[in-house]
Amino acid sequence: MIIDTHAQLGIPGVGGRPEWQTGHQQTFGGRGLVGTVEANIADMDAAGVDKSVVVAIDAETISHYKVSNEEVAEAIKRYPDRLIGFASVDPHKGVLALDELDHAVNDLGLRGLKIIPHLIELYPNDESIYPLYEKAQELGIPVLFHSGTQFHSGTRIKYGQPIFFDDVAVDFPKLKIILAHFGFPWFAEAMAIVQRNENVYFNIAGWAPKYIPEMVVNRMNSVLSGKALLGSDWPLLPRKRVLSELKQLPLKEESLNKIVTENPKRLLSIT
Repeated sequence: MIIDTHAQLGIPGVGGRPEWQTGHQQTFGGRGLVGTVEANIADMDAAGVDKSVVVAIDAETISHYKVSNEEVAEAIKRYPDRLIGFASVDPHKGVLALDELDHAVNDLGLRGLKIIPHLIELYPNDESIYPLYEKAQELGIPVLFHSGTQFHSGTRIKYGQPIFFDDVAVDFPKLKIILAHFGFPWFAEAMAIVQRNENVYFNIAGWAPKYIPEMVVNRMNSVLSGKALLGSDWPLLPRKRVLSELKQLPLKEESLNKIVTENPKRLLSIT
């Protein structure tokens, strides 16, 4: 079984800042702006991927951007054996965000929480988010954070520096945390945080594996082989390319199997 721990639903979302389109175009040449749920499944089939996480995005208050939990839940209903939904709620909404997360998990069947610090302009260790971590810990769901740099023009990468996730990991030791994109350019810092905190993982979403820094590859093949996760960030990258290039890295067969199968199954409680 091959499991992708990080993909987009495949729709453009609602709102967002006008300059994001330009920033994305400059960085990625227009790749990954939009796709359909059917195209998502087709990409999985082409790569031999059995299951994939797809994420909602709620950054309405600051960035006026949202891919709703209901849209993700509808996709899950259509492909319940293939897609795993992660909710998103905007911490600025206070108690409404807590209620929405409870609804997303208990009523809509979503199985994780996605937070993008630079879109909500809060450091991950901001105590205004702590009630959400408490709720996620209570619900037994992992939290997937964007970490490191990004292409959203007009936003600040400082909110995604990995050091700020360490406080969350220490303060919520039972909360499973995923650092998406391994915190680049602070990848050494990210690796240290993953290694020192039992409850922290990282994924390679958004990266063509041939460009992953050597230090990260070394950790994936050794001390952090049990913490590394497959991620595509589809439609940004086709999963077939990600898996092909991943297999070309100097990874032991045991390490590769952990990354694409064993670690995601354990994290997501897949039997």
